[in-house]
Amino acid sequence: MAVPYFIFTKFSNSFSVYVKNLEELSVEQIQNIEAFVRARKGIFDFSSYTFVIQKRLEFSEFISLIENSFIDSVCQEKSLNVQQRERVEFGKYRGMLYCDIPDSYLLWLKSNYMGKDRDTIEAELKFREL
Repeated sequence: MAVPYFIFTKFSNSFSVYVKNLEELSVEQIQNIEAFVRARKGIFDFSSYTFVIQKRLEFSEFISLIENSFIDSVCQEKSLNVQQRERVEFGKYRGMLYCDIPDSYLLWLKSNYMGKDRDTIEAELKFREL
């Protein structure tokens, strides 16, 4: 049986985790991951295979959380070379850098926002490979 393969990306105010092999996991494994995310008031986005939790966390702390939750997995850290220095000028994340907003919100913007920052949003999505 496959084990979840997590790719951890740290931002300044949150972190994002891409589940590389989500399609190979059992329903029970996916439910365990969902419960892990929900217990930490995070969001699991099935369209991008990612989950986000609004908390500053280092990779080693994430691994400890996963181990304490009894989720058998493989974890990898992805380093970001910050590309976008523009700030969000509206909504929930007003004032934050685009590079620091969660994947789920960036994906929501992709589908729902048609304003002047559209190019910045597209560039950040491409940079994150979403």
